[in-house]
Amino acid sequence: MDLILWRHADAEDGLPDLSRRLTPRGIKQAERMAGWLLQRLPGKFHVIVSPAERTKQTAAALGVSTKTRRELAPGASVAQILNAAEWPDRKGPVVVVGHQPDLGRVAAFLLSSQEEDWTLKKGGLWWLTNRVRNAEAQVVLRAAMSPELL
Repeated sequence: MDLILWRHADAEDGLPDLSRRLTPRGIKQAERMAGWLLQRLPGKFHVIVSPAERTKQTAAALGVSTKTRRELAPGASVAQILNAAEWPDRKGPVVVVGHQPDLGRVAAFLLSSQEEDWTLKKGGLWWLTNRVRNAEAQVVLRAAMSPELL
């Protein structure tokens, strides 16, 4: 299974938190990252997003249908995110569009077996894959990308 952890792009400040929208810079970040992803993802993939407006706008740059999952709201636990993504058993790639520090904790847990506060830049993503080698489950980092590099 491929798990793409995509942090929402740059968003406006303010309250209520779930209503915050992307800035013009954030819209450009989302479009650049979506273009990069679409060149690499297979034809079929699943996208799940937090109920926050900024995550929905970020994911909309992909131009595909998405599913809003309330358990991905800011403050989601590692277990909630992994359960929502159906890690590691879902067939095909899943793009999770969410928040910091939540996504950073998922990446840290999967790559180091510890829940640490790893930082994922706004609009950036980590692409992880699980595999079994010599009867041992492994998590591999396939890509770490920031919109500034595109």
